[in-house]
Amino acid sequence: MRSLVETLLERGDMRVVEREVDPRFELAAVVNASQRESEDAILFRSVRGSTVPAVSNLYGSHGRLCQMIGASDDNFVKRWSELSDALVKEPSTPPTRDVAVDELIDIALSDLPSVTYHEKDAGPYITAGIVLAQHPETGVPNLSFHRAMQISDAEMRIRIGESHDLAGLMTAAESRGEALPVAMLLGVAPEIFLAACASLPPEADELAAAAMVRGEAVPMRPTRSIDLTVPADTEIVIEGRLLPGERRPEGPFGEFMGYYVPGGKNHVFEISAVTMRPDPLYHALLCGSPEDMRPLETAIAARIYRHLVKAGLPGILDVSTRPRLLNTVVKIDKQSEDHPREVIMAAFDAHPDYSKACIVVDRDVDITEMNEVWWSYLTRGRADTRAFVIKDRPGFYRDPSGDHKGRLGIDATMPISRKDEFELKSVPGTDSIDLKEYLE
Repeated sequence: MRSLVETLLERGDMRVVEREVDPRFELAAVVNASQRESEDAILFRSVRGSTVPAVSNLYGSHGRLCQMIGASDDNFVKRWSELSDALVKEPSTPPTRDVAVDELIDIALSDLPSVTYHEKDAGPYITAGIVLAQHPETGVPNLSFHRAMQISDAEMRIRIGESHDLAGLMTAAESRGEALPVAMLLGVAPEIFLAACASLPPEADELAAAAMVRGEAVPMRPTRSIDLTVPADTEIVIEGRLLPGERRPEGPFGEFMGYYVPGGKNHVFEISAVTMRPDPLYHALLCGSPEDMRPLETAIAARIYRHLVKAGLPGILDVSTRPRLLNTVVKIDKQSEDHPREVIMAAFDAHPDYSKACIVVDRDVDITEMNEVWWSYLTRGRADTRAFVIKDRPGFYRDPSGDHKGRLGIDATMPISRKDEFELKSVPGTDSIDLKEYLE
């Protein structure tokens, strides 16, 4: 992460806050206000109560994400799908290599910025923590994001959703009556961050995915107190165990959909060591912000794209889950009048948790602009026959209210037999106009 921060500073894509900020609400408020007007990352030199600077919005730009994986702005999902498919088939790059690290500093959890983000959060939370664990039986490593409520220097409580791969690892450990050794990584290299976002099969090695993006094996170092190795250039590592059969109160917390998730009993992370590099940086991620949503949206879009292509559906050009997660937009080269509906149904199957609505558009529509997507629905055919609702279709894994049941599908494509009626108008010469020549 440090090299990314240095690059953004050099390019002028990083805002810097020199004055001291309060980690309770003020830091998050500054991040929120900054993101409303800019995609720039933001660095806080001084956070009250800690000597560790904090950085945010590193991944809040779709353009930066594309640069990280060698994709152009309009083919992220295709590029990410290529990397994912290559990984599942046969990784060409050794996933890791062990290295020696001369200097690490032992600290307490309370030495880090204790950031409280939202008004009704139960307390300070770690929001950019990536949990590294190995399957107790296969030894395959797994990377996944989990919010962590800071309780004391000895304990955190983390939310593990039922559909997360980590839940399967924990179940396997608990069936043996064992704790699960874990390391929470804070401030990782971009390829580690993206690998943790990737939606890969449970048996896939996400460190191998990181190595593919990096173009070389990931340097690893041993931990202090548990039997795991971690990426050597991680800024801060929290080591410990997830206790078997133990659940304690956690939450409420303001989650990505914009609402508070009520408090409940969740997993207990028993801390055995915390280490940091000299002069570390703390990654503070505002949940539901562009930095939270852009990586998740692109990972979900890539998963849906791969599913549609592998399902044998023709004419799949691109997939977007912007401007908001849970909404999928698919661009197609329309083959028949039934084609859009077939794509919609397949998209719902691709990711039941995160595909709640699906809109299919023609190839001339910008799928990242919701105004243009909605315009295509309203102007290319009847509004009453091209939208349909699937009742009671389940979605989120934990949905006692039933609010996430049901799906909405919209065919926003033009009729094949009347394509000539929908030729887009144009004004010749617009792209070559230099307004400075006319307005000076």
